[in-house]
Order: sequence, then structure tokens, then C-alpha cells
Amino acid sequence: MAYVQGFLTPVKTSKKAEYAEIAEKSWALFKEYGALSTCEAWGVDVPDGEVTSFPMAVKAETGETVVLSWIIWPDKETADACMGKMPEDPRWEEVMPNAGEVFSLKRMMFGGFEPIFEHAG
Repeated sequence: MAYVQGFLTPVKTSKKAEYAEIAEKSWALFKEYGALSTCEAWGVDVPDGEVTSFPMAVKAETGETVVLSWIIWPDKETADACMGKMPEDPRWEEVMPNAGEVFSLKRMMFGGFEPIFEHAG
């Protein structure tokens, strides 16, 4: 069964191009590790909430944009294998040498999900 990893990340708005470059380079590695697809979605209509919201969830600061991302894997085992190998693969450091200047890893939210409904077309 397919497996989805979802991410919510605060990104410095002025670093949108740099973030897109990191995402593109990361995709090459995720694909090599077995990912089926990915999407990086730049927030354009992400309002603040009264109780909770995307910006509140990542403690977005002035000058940051919330990015919603996901990776589709063939199964959880493939995703887990990738995440287990990432710390040992030096190419990840090459992809994200200055990631902390572009987005906040500490305020990033992520999780794994099993689809219960999918439709395309």
C-alpha cells in the first residue's frame, strides 16, 4: 500500500528560489531511494487562525512563507529505509549545506500517513 510523508515548513520568503533548488536536488535522491512522486507547494493563501493554523503550527515569523510538501512512497518500508540511510549518505549534506539559512528544520512538522482515499483525473 502506498505511503505518504507530509511536511509543513516555514521558509524565508526571500529564499524561495534557494528552497526550490534544495527541493529539486532532494527529489533526485528521494527518487533513487524509491520515492514515486513529490510535491512542494508554496503558500499563497495561508491565513492566520484564531485557535490554530498552518502559520501557527510552525510558529511562522515575519518574512516567512509556509510550504506544504509530500512524498509518495510505494510503502512504509521503502520510506523508512530511505530515512535510515540518509544520515550515512554524504550527498544529503551536499544538497542542503546551508538549509538552515533557507528554512527552519526545528519548526518543520512531518509525519507518515496511509492513504484512505485517492483519486486522479
